[in-house]
Amino acid sequence: MTHHLLNINKLSVAFAQTQVVHELSFHINAGEKVALVGESGSGKSVTALSILQLLQDQVSYPSGSIKFQDQDLLQLKKAQMRRLRGKEIAMIFQEPMTSLNPVYPIGTQLMEPLLLHEGLSKSAARRRMLELLERTGIPEPHKRFDAYPHTLSGGQRQRVMIAMALACNPKLLIADEPTTALDVTIQLQIIELLEKMQKEFHMAVLLISHDLNLVKRFAERIYVMQAGRLVESATV
Repeated sequence: MTHHLLNINKLSVAFAQTQVVHELSFHINAGEKVALVGESGSGKSVTALSILQLLQDQVSYPSGSIKFQDQDLLQLKKAQMRRLRGKEIAMIFQEPMTSLNPVYPIGTQLMEPLLLHEGLSKSAARRRMLELLERTGIPEPHKRFDAYPHTLSGGQRQRVMIAMALACNPKLLIADEPTTALDVTIQLQIIELLEKMQKEFHMAVLLISHDLNLVKRFAERIYVMQAGRLVESATV
């Protein structure tokens, strides 16, 4: 029997009386690059947020399971999910300015996952994150470490978010429309960076996007969603 890293089986997601995802099934193997593609409102971001249990309390799951390393995430308590989130499964969001706190320096926010999950000292966490900033292509990382989010370009902010997501060496990285807010040249750079980091960290990546051309460049397998349902899958 094959044990997938992530196995979503007949997952349905509803808000109040409205079902937005209908019996969705797909899997991701360790170290694999998979894409979930669909138009806005197709249910792909809801699926991603369901994996990390980041939807509001009004959400319900009429059917299905989300198994990560054979553990059903829908059955975990909030404290258990907090230990998993950011350590085993990390996520990059569409607009980094909504994820980065504008009143704290970049470095303070970067160190948080390491202080929370790894128990590192502040000096050790700082060294680790400076190394990651350099690896993700941030120029002069020592200066950027103490800078505030608004002083960085959109592409640099997304690189910072990638560095933060990689802090604890996650087994799965979910990238939810990571290039949408960027211009075309920077989009390609971010996808190339994700490819590079995926190889270096030997992690699985779930890329969520509406851009089929971008996805074809990155993914090994593609799942297509429409109106909350899986309508197609293909190997690239």
